[in-house]
Amino acid sequence: MTAVACHNLEFGRTMLDFLACGCTSNASFDRFPVRSYAKGAVRNVNRGYKPRKLVCFQPEIGPQTKTPEALLTAVTADTPQVLDLKKELRSPASLTNLFEVVAEDLQTLNKNLQSIVGAENPVLMSAAEQIFGAGGKRMRPALVFLVSRATAEIVGLKELTKEHRRLAEIIEMIHTASLIHDDVLDESDMRRGKETLHQLYGTRVAVLAGDFMFAQSSWYLANLENLEVIKLISQVIKDFASGEIKQASSLFDCDVQLEEYLIKSYYKTASLISASTKGASIFSGVNSYISEQMYQYGKNFGLSFQIVDDILDFTQSAEQLGKPAGSDLANGNLTAPVIFALKKEARLRDIIESEFCDTGSLEEAIEIVKRCGGIHRAQDLAREKANLAVQNLQCLPLNSFRIALEELVKYNLERIK
Repeated sequence: MTAVACHNLEFGRTMLDFLACGCTSNASFDRFPVRSYAKGAVRNVNRGYKPRKLVCFQPEIGPQTKTPEALLTAVTADTPQVLDLKKELRSPASLTNLFEVVAEDLQTLNKNLQSIVGAENPVLMSAAEQIFGAGGKRMRPALVFLVSRATAEIVGLKELTKEHRRLAEIIEMIHTASLIHDDVLDESDMRRGKETLHQLYGTRVAVLAGDFMFAQSSWYLANLENLEVIKLISQVIKDFASGEIKQASSLFDCDVQLEEYLIKSYYKTASLISASTKGASIFSGVNSYISEQMYQYGKNFGLSFQIVDDILDFTQSAEQLGKPAGSDLANGNLTAPVIFALKKEARLRDIIESEFCDTGSLEEAIEIVKRCGGIHRAQDLAREKANLAVQNLQCLPLNSFRIALEELVKYNLERIK
């Protein structure tokens, strides 16, 4: 294992610690819980399956006297590679197939979203139709439903609660609001192959629509009356702002480090996903160890997902992306492939720091990233996080919901094959 100095960065609520984990990325970060872990066995009460007792997968953890570094080492050192990257998915790779086990839950969510967002104002109703009719994947609410059903079986819940369903709606509203604001800040003309909201209605309406959606989701969140979940999801909105500030303050900065990129990726993407998965488990009533593992699953999957998205910005066409290819780099947002490539090619720094003032310089920069292994190194980092995410699922009973959560991780990686 390569030794790396540990940087402790205080962000108000948590410590993000960086430690080498023996992979090609040489960096990863984790959040450490303060709570004690519950012990004991869990019983699986399957919906429609033959009941059976399960051995608890929870490791024995003694009194909380270990340092965060020691706890991280216990989790990551010499851990088996549980994700079989060579094995094909059980069915053709599509989110529709993966989410089939929660298809009815997603149909109910789709019916509710537009009325929840736009009922009070005709302009917002029109905006909501544009937003939610743009062909979104609904991945985040699907994660809420998958984790909800997987963890509900552990405690014997036969059906999801109204809190589970409301959480899924809140998560999708927050995600959509963040996309609206992202498009305004990035001056993006296209989203999912369609004109962005600010292109259709103007920047003022778009910003207000995003603000309203954040406010509406916060109101519904408060009415869930669960302080732990309220704190969890409220932090996400703060993280979005922190991520945007970090990104805006580091544009065209060729000295940006991989650790900084991972923190920004957590704020912008993984924070919401990890809050989704942990919040779902909290409403199921499972113990704190399982809910923490669901948080870690969401964090690791979210980071892997963002890294893959950043790779696709270099490898897919504008038609496939639904936005101009290479747009992150053109805007000065340096992602994992670029950060790795900068360590190999000095010419890339010169091009980026000139902010692509010369004709053809953006295309040259993209070619350098591809040629000197930046994409390959980023793929290794995405696989590292994906493997950790699958390890986090080992505390769940082996059923169709856990299988879908595992295969979602693999589906994400198959986007960069």
